Amino acid sequence: MMDKHRERKVTWLVIGVFFLGLMIVSVAVFHTDKKNQAAVDKATQLSTELAQAGLPVPDAQQIYNVLGDDGGPVCAAPANALAKSILYGQLTNGAAGPGMRPVIADNKATQGVLLIVKVYCPDEAEHFQDVVNDLKYADVAS
Repeated sequence: MMDKHRERKVTWLVIGVFFLGLMIVSVAVFHTDKKNQAAVDKATQLSTELAQAGLPVPDAQQIYNVLGDDGGPVCAAPANALAKSILYGQLTNGAAGPGMRPVIADNKATQGVLLIVKVYCPDEAEHFQDVVNDLKYADVAS
């Protein structure tokens, strides 16, 4: 049977380790929530460019949360086959299944994504611009 003095030491040791771990986790979470100045600058730049292009402008905080400082999934590979197929899949008549048909869209449909690519991953902008230039457009959106 343990004596009282040793039992207290073990209890205090377990409590101390628990609170030390809790403090480490708290500090880690605090540091990951700090705003990255590069991400804020890019979000502000994108907001400005969207407004100049006459496109809807989401809140800068929303842009910051979604795209971060590296463009997130938009810049992963914007001109590869998967990205092109997703883009082409979004330029449809809105039906599902066998009724889905491609449409000739307004250039505003791709202009926002092109601006994101130009701001967040300018090295990929030329390749994505080639993809966008291959599409047919009509003046259908106001």
